[in-house]
Amino acid sequence: MQGERLNFAVGPVMMQEGIRSIGGEQIPYFRTPEFSGIMKENEALLREISGAGEGSRAVFLTGSGTAGMEMAVVNSFCRGDKLLIVNGGGFGERFEKICRLHGIPFESILLPPGTPLTEGHLSRYDNSGITGMLVNMHETSTGVLYDMEAVSSFCRRNHVFLVVDAISAFLADQIRMERWGVDVLILSSQKALALPPGMSFLILSGRAVERAGQVSVKSLYFSIPDYLKDGERGQTPYTPAVSVLLQLNARLRQVMEGGVENEIGRVQALAEYFREKIEGLPLRMFAASPSNAVTALSPTDGMSAYHYFERLDSEYNIWVCPNGGQLRDKVFRVGHIGDISEKDYDRLVGALHKIAEDGIRNG
Repeated sequence: MQGERLNFAVGPVMMQEGIRSIGGEQIPYFRTPEFSGIMKENEALLREISGAGEGSRAVFLTGSGTAGMEMAVVNSFCRGDKLLIVNGGGFGERFEKICRLHGIPFESILLPPGTPLTEGHLSRYDNSGITGMLVNMHETSTGVLYDMEAVSSFCRRNHVFLVVDAISAFLADQIRMERWGVDVLILSSQKALALPPGMSFLILSGRAVERAGQVSVKSLYFSIPDYLKDGERGQTPYTPAVSVLLQLNARLRQVMEGGVENEIGRVQALAEYFREKIEGLPLRMFAASPSNAVTALSPTDGMSAYHYFERLDSEYNIWVCPNGGQLRDKVFRVGHIGDISEKDYDRLVGALHKIAEDGIRNG
């Protein structure tokens, strides 16, 4: 093995030492005015960074990003709705599974992995009775970033309630919640926020807040009105991941001090640096319109993508993201979020060159 372990996964990611140290402190009792003040600040900062606008609220859910996806769906829709889901990979499929489980009717735009979403895909559903739309802004399984301006235009002209999973796009790509007419934005702690996993955050527009109070949810833990009510006093209805929320506060303050645009620019610069460095390697970009958060790569030398993942892990002490299912041997992914630097990418690119050269020698 060579050097200290590097993690280029798309979550959990490498964390800054100062943020990590907060997680090592004794966990404070949280039903206090001090913690409530921190939570109110967390809500205000998330709303501001997301561009959520007046009347918006934030919900803090102790659970993975999938928990946030399910909470958003069941508090926004019912069996009388007709949803449109963009399914271009594993996370689009997850929205479908949630809707099937809860008996919510839907149609899907099925996109080949890595394929961009176009106005043509959407326009065929104009005036078709669609009442809600579910889209993964960044389909993390393939690296593709969907055109949110096109999604926004479709939803506005058809009066569609829009739920967006921005879990891996937040702080990596531009997000304009109010401008795009997003009703529910789903975030998570372990991506570009670079915190431990375990928390999801839902940013709700004023319309989404109102709708959550009208939809009958057969769930104790996932009932948004309970979270909104407790959130008025800076609390959650059930015990949250207290340390992660304290780390969140420190991280959000850091982002605001440095500027949101600068934070996104840093991720974009790392993505561009890596993509330039791999020119000449037997690897091609898999997604036609990639997010800043990750580069999905497909080997062109006949070598399995999973072989690259295994060699990087076992011989070079480097983690990248493998894929499963039909893409297991076709695609691996390199993240650009978390506490990483150009120097770290130099080490990764050097390892990729050696693996590719070994493949040529071994024929």
